This record gives sequence, C-alpha cells and structure tokens, in this order.
Amino acid sequence: MKIYLIRHGETTGDIEDRFGGDYEDHLTEKGREQAKELGAYLKDKNIEIIFHSPRIRAVETAGIVSNITGFPLQEIHDFRERNNYGILTGLTKSEGKEKFPLEVAKLEKDRTYHDVRDSESYENLKTRVLQAFENISHTPHAIIGIITHGGVIGSIAREIFGHNKIKVEDCGIIEIDYDGNTHKIISLKGVEIGV
Repeated sequence: MKIYLIRHGETTGDIEDRFGGDYEDHLTEKGREQAKELGAYLKDKNIEIIFHSPRIRAVETAGIVSNITGFPLQEIHDFRERNNYGILTGLTKSEGKEKFPLEVAKLEKDRTYHDVRDSESYENLKTRVLQAFENISHTPHAIIGIITHGGVIGSIAREIFGHNKIKVEDCGIIEIDYDGNTHKIISLKGVEIGV
C-alpha cells in the first residue's frame, strides 16, 4: 500500500497567531490555493480514497482536492488534531500569555508532553491516531491519501518512524510505502524530519 500523509492548507488561525489544535478555523485564500496546487499534484497518483480529519480546515482541503481529482473522501474522527492547548484554544498567543501565563509556560517547556489545563494528553493522541492509522493500513486499497494535521503527522513520525523532530509545511506530504509489516518513507514534499 502507498500512503500519502498530508497536512491541510494555511488557516485563519495561522495568520491570526492563535493557539489552534482543536480550534475550528477555515482555510485562508492562500490555503485554498495551496489545496488547489495539492490537488493538481495528486491528480495522477491513482489514489483510491482520501481519509480526512473532521476539522473544518481538513474538510475544506480534502474537498478542494476531491473536486480537482475526483477522489472519494471518507472522514475519520480519530485523525482530528490534538486538543493540545486546552484552556488556551482559540486565544491569540498574546491573549494566552496575558490570561494564562502558567499554562503558556507549560507549553514553552515542552510542547508535546505537557499537562496544560483541559488539553488532551500526548498518550491519548498517540493511541487514537495509531489505531486509526493501523485500521486504514488494512483496508483493501492500494493507494490512499490522509489529510490531517501537524500534531497527528508528528505522532505518526515519532511513533512509527522514530523521528522526534518534524516540520510539516501547509499541504506538506510524506509518501509512505507499507508492505503489510513495515512502513517506509519514500519521499518528502514540504516536510523536514530529524531524530
């Protein structure tokens, strides 16, 4: 199986400098253009289905790609972004520092393994994402796409490939080959990974 693991396009929360995560925001005009470019890139990849997060930015990205390619879509709830910011979610970063400086300090100390009030633990994110990834790895498709979020992609990179540092640009792609036992990264587009 070939898997295209993809991040959504630029969002309003990105340009407003908000604590995103579980926050519902839309693609910007630039994000819609990125999704169109993504669709053009994927058009000849023979993808049989694109699984996507239920968050608006992923739904909008997937919809634009599907309109260009004709690839069918299926929503997977467990590919939603981590509620990484809890009580800070939706606030601008300056508002967060002003209202909840202790919670922001927790994030500054460790963006992955923290206990920001009302946030989802990394352990929970990891469990649900890996289970969803495992489930779709055993569908009868030969080539699939997944449109999701940076936190989800980061957990897959960390837990399956052993990469603790990853930077995924808007509409960045990790191309993966899965032989039924082992996942192997084939190529990166708009993605930097490290140990």
